[in-house]
Amino acid sequence: MFSIAKLLPNACIICESFQDDLVCLGCLKKLSDEALCHYECCRQCGICLTAVELSAGKCDECRLEPPHFDESVCLASYESGLQKSLHNLKYTKRISVAHGLASTWNHILASRLDYVEIDLAMPVPLSQKKLCERGFNQSWEILRRIQVPKTIQKLACVLQRHHAPHDLVGSDSTSRAETVKDMFYLNPRFKDSIKGRHVVIFDDVMTSKATLNEIAAVLKDNGASRVLNWVLLRTPRYMTKRLQHV
Repeated sequence: MFSIAKLLPNACIICESFQDDLVCLGCLKKLSDEALCHYECCRQCGICLTAVELSAGKCDECRLEPPHFDESVCLASYESGLQKSLHNLKYTKRISVAHGLASTWNHILASRLDYVEIDLAMPVPLSQKKLCERGFNQSWEILRRIQVPKTIQKLACVLQRHHAPHDLVGSDSTSRAETVKDMFYLNPRFKDSIKGRHVVIFDDVMTSKATLNEIAAVLKDNGASRVLNWVLLRTPRYMTKRLQHV
């Protein structure tokens, strides 16, 4: 059968070389080798552990001040080759990049995840103002393309978000926590749908944990039994206070 991909080939979303797949084999191998699943990470927030934290299995921050969410699975470091691709999706509106990002997730993590007892998966929401400006929610565009068992229901509109008075870009963890306080709420139509459920929240980037922690608090206050995070990119410790353009 004739393939239009041979006539109009794709460009790798990372190295931008022209070939059939959205992520070339070379870049996919590099991403697979460097994926965070090969490192000892905090089982709660997904950040790489220091030597003194290994025995606890959690970072000191999560151990001393546990967040509301129960577990986090992160694909790659923010410093990985996916950073530029994610920026192209968010800021140049290249929706096709979402296919490549989801394909990378599927290739590296699909067989490693434990889907037992997961009922619902939903993205971190954008405010209506932000959604109108951007035209799409990048977390949803990736999540909707991630392969999951049919028993897991993906829902785009359960979580809602008020518009923030200022952007979170460049904010420290304290400022972020204050900004997102009471920022999220449930769509009234779905309030009963999360009671007693195990919920996955998908986010494109986890920086300070503030956003995902606030969402988990809202979900648990409304009856969710367990909240897990799936995150595309996790910022390393030294970047969390000075990261820009997230």
